[in-house]
Amino acid sequence: MKILTGTRPDLDFDKEEKLIDHKVLDSFDIITVIGEINDVFDINLNAADLLPENFNNVHAIWKTIQKALNS
Repeated sequence: MKILTGTRPDLDFDKEEKLIDHKVLDSFDIITVIGEINDVFDINLNAADLLPENFNNVHAIWKTIQKALNS
């Protein structure tokens, strides 16, 4: 959550369910979030992980992180 609010402090990520579908996050925001996730969690999200449904809300992002941590 700190990564998301650090990127876009103006958004309420707990309530937003369509970050990608509703174009709440732009491509620069997504690249920033992915870079921070990779650094903080010491993982490398690959191209297969970069699907809109993996970044549409906080729960989907966390699930993507957990999947990367477990593989």
